[in-house]
Amino acid sequence: MSKKDNFLSKEQEKLLKAFRKQITPVQDTSAPQPASQTVSDKATASNDEELFQKAMQGVKKFANPSPTAPLKGVKKKVDAQTLAKRAAAEGALDHDHASLSDTQAILNPVGSQQSLSYRTTTLQHKVFDELKTGKLRWFEAVDLHGCTVEQARTAVLEIIQIAKAENQTVIKIVHGKGPEAILKTYVNGWLRQHQDVLAFVSAPEKQGGTGAVLVLLKRSMPLKKDN
Repeated sequence: MSKKDNFLSKEQEKLLKAFRKQITPVQDTSAPQPASQTVSDKATASNDEELFQKAMQGVKKFANPSPTAPLKGVKKKVDAQTLAKRAAAEGALDHDHASLSDTQAILNPVGSQQSLSYRTTTLQHKVFDELKTGKLRWFEAVDLHGCTVEQARTAVLEIIQIAKAENQTVIKIVHGKGPEAILKTYVNGWLRQHQDVLAFVSAPEKQGGTGAVLVLLKRSMPLKKDN
């Protein structure tokens, strides 16, 4: 198109150019679009993190339990030497039979693999059978390995007194089954003399077999009945 053919005046052309500038969007060269989107994404992520932290307030993480950690409530065997030392240091508990005769034990030796069994005539057969089969849960156990005869005697008397104080009726005594079965022989004689012992039997195989006895004691206090 030639200048002659142009029917617009110079002033009109200027107005047209100014109008075109007004309707054309201005691009922001100082902040590229991708960067703007990145800032927006970061702000959104930050808001999401704050919302998550608020929602998780008061929530505690579960600790991974160790496979070898002891379970709560499971009783451990008491060291008989520890009981004997404690009795010597603090004074023995108030035993009903502080001195048990060894004569009966010496006159009636038992073998290392022999099964021990004793019950009073007043004990029901059903209860005695439950003791023999291990159905009655024992409260505490004491291990006499490595003890002298006097230490073992003190430990047996102490564990019985502890059970009575807790109003528990079943304990386990681990006496071992050495070739001469000395401690086993003494335990057999002592328990037969103790007035709080209703019965005792060699433990089931899984609970020590002929190397331990389960002892049933008299209940020191009657159970309270629910109204």
